[in-house]
Formats: sequence, structure tokens, C-alpha cells
Amino acid sequence: IWSYLYNGSSGIVSHIFTAIGIINSPASMLNSARNALGGIIIADVWKTTPYMALLLLGGLQVIPDSLYESSALDGATKWQQFRYITLPLLKPSIFVALLFRTLDAFRILDLIYVLTGGGPGGSTESISLYAYKVMFSQTRFGYGSAIVLIMALVVGIITFVYIKALNVDLLGDKR
Repeated sequence: IWSYLYNGSSGIVSHIFTAIGIINSPASMLNSARNALGGIIIADVWKTTPYMALLLLGGLQVIPDSLYESSALDGATKWQQFRYITLPLLKPSIFVALLFRTLDAFRILDLIYVLTGGGPGGSTESISLYAYKVMFSQTRFGYGSAIVLIMALVVGIITFVYIKALNVDLLGDKR
């Protein structure tokens, strides 16, 4: 669908972006290094926003209404309720959403492969797409596996940093 939306001759997104001056010509949406990455980011955000919204909505559903009612009786404003009730209690859900989104960004292959194939000139090639090309186009399975292993280590380090930075208690034992 996105390749049709970005199509230079009939794509609505390309024509809208040309009309408001974001890109120079409709044909350059996925054909220029400068615009292709932006197009992939827009499509990826569009694809993952509902999932992130559902994760955060699930976190909002577990916050008891009684907390808001008692804080309103104590004179808390909406901003104070958000800052001192909603945000702290939503922190684990935000952590999970942020972690899932980061992991999803590392493994992005399908969207880039379908829209640009990593081009133009390798400007949109992700590490996952590079590993895929090394393993299956060049049949260098050992090197491709090493790339994937290093990527897994980086993801593990990022996960550890997220846990420490957000101070999230994943086990619920309040150590």
C-alpha cells in the first residue's frame, strides 16, 4: 500500500508532499536518499502506532479511578494528577512500549525491503536488511550469523540500559 501511496505518478502522499514543499517532485519520494528514509519512517510509525497505543491504553486501564477521585478531593489539578498519579503508574507500560518499539526498530526488514530494497545507494539499509543480504544473497552464512549475534548483544545492552535508566521493577519484589 505504501509503495502506491509514495508512487511518483499516482501516489497521494507524494503529491501532497510536493504541494506543501516537503519534496521537490513526486518522483523523488523513494528515489532520493534524503526523502526515502523519511518515507520509511512515516510508514513505520503509521504501522506501529496502534500497537503502542494499545499497550499504553492497557496501562491506563489498571489505574484505579479512586486515586483520581481522592486527589481531586485533596485539590489536585489535572496536571498534578497526570504528573503524580498517571505518569508514575504508567511507567511500566511506557517501558514495555519503548522496549518493544526499540526492538522492532532493530529488526525492521520487511518495510525497507519492500519499499526501497535498502536503496537508493544503501541510504535506507538497516542492519537486519544487511544481515539478510549477506546471508541469502551472498550466501555468507557465518558472517551473517555473526552480524545477527552482535545485533542481539546490542539489543540486550539497550534493554539493560532501559531497565536501569527507567528504574523499572520487572519482578515486582521492590528491591
